[in-house]
Amino acid sequence: MKIIILGAGQVGGTLAEHLANEKNDITIVDTDSDRLRALKDSLDIGTVTGSASHPDTLREAGAKDTEMLIAVTNSDEINMMACQVAHTFFRTPQKISRVRSQAYLNHQEQLFSPENIPVDVIIGPEQLITSAIKQLIVNPGALQVLDFAEGRVQLVAVRAVHGGPIVGKELSTIREHMPKVDTRVAAIFRQNRAIIPKGDTVVEADDEVFFIAASQHIRQVTSELRRVDKPYKRIMIAGGGNIGARLAQSLETDFSVRVIEFSRDRCRMLSEQLKHTLVIVGSAAEPALLAEENIERTDVFCALTNNDESNIMMSMLAKRMGAKKVITLITNPAYAELVGDEIDIAISPQEITIGSLLTYVRKGDISAVHALRRGAAEAIELVARGDAYSSKVVGRRIEEIPLPDSVTIGAIVRGEQVLIAHHDLLVETDDHVILFLVDKNKINAVEKLFAVGFGFFS
Repeated sequence: MKIIILGAGQVGGTLAEHLANEKNDITIVDTDSDRLRALKDSLDIGTVTGSASHPDTLREAGAKDTEMLIAVTNSDEINMMACQVAHTFFRTPQKISRVRSQAYLNHQEQLFSPENIPVDVIIGPEQLITSAIKQLIVNPGALQVLDFAEGRVQLVAVRAVHGGPIVGKELSTIREHMPKVDTRVAAIFRQNRAIIPKGDTVVEADDEVFFIAASQHIRQVTSELRRVDKPYKRIMIAGGGNIGARLAQSLETDFSVRVIEFSRDRCRMLSEQLKHTLVIVGSAAEPALLAEENIERTDVFCALTNNDESNIMMSMLAKRMGAKKVITLITNPAYAELVGDEIDIAISPQEITIGSLLTYVRKGDISAVHALRRGAAEAIELVARGDAYSSKVVGRRIEEIPLPDSVTIGAIVRGEQVLIAHHDLLVETDDHVILFLVDKNKINAVEKLFAVGFGFFS
């Protein structure tokens, strides 16, 4: 596919890397020629230096015959105007725009349409990040929680600990412990090495275990791998920006929430916006303030400022002073690799955003894409189309499907029914198939496998 990416920042650059590795024809546009040069040296892509919303710049980038434009600059206005220009001058078929401002998102239905601002897909990073953090708070003990099939089924990552009922035992014993709950372990990462699980695979303490189950069974399955944390009650948020404010608003009716924000003017605005949240003026990097606000009684401390270094330092301080769990927003991938045990979960904004973008870029009928383990692995939701004559998937049992190495099927959602994948489960037309890719480079093989028209009898 021929794709133009506008903006060579963290999201644009990482997205270009993903898509170039999948054999797409990529051109990236930015005003920073040094940044573009660095990307061109490492990736097989085209680059254009210029303003992303100018017609001449888009023409130079090949907008005349491009299939998709993805606008992810740091400016909402430039992103939206670029989509308008691409529509007016080049009739670009698919236009995706990152929009951060809640002022625009509040009027999304009225603003974005072919007759008004012609954006086909809106990506709101703050919404995605807020949702991801909320899932971690609602599901105590989870390292990652991913929704599929509109939340009917979830893929959850947890760290197995000594004392878990099936730790030190084979996976096949899960059914003995939970005869009424169906689940499947999709993958295990042991010391950063991926293990494709089988019935006789033994779970070890410190394994990072990804399992899939119907949403209502997640807590019960988690308890098999570790002692389930008590439900969280007290949440402290450092940073009252867009993400911090959104998270507080989504949690304040069910949790005791405190927001610490340095700007007095911002605090005044938050106090008016938030109905049940305590807003505190100050810095979460001050031990005296954390002590005064009873950090030792805090269940989850969330560091959500726009500064990685501040987030890391505040998180380490909060953990040492007694916060039970720490969630830290980290945009620099190098920092995410370095964080130690004092930070329980590092949230990557670009990983979450790119997963959402890939849903619309990938070939085939894809409903969801989630990046895992800082982009090394993926979980995707594909819709099975065709019939036994036109598909390699439909009408076949899972054991008969020629899945690539390191790819497993975790579950199938059929209407309202969640079916955990077992070897004899038959795939039907319109099934939503949830796959786990330990090696994301296998995505092209998966797309071909699900493509209609390449069945065994065609």
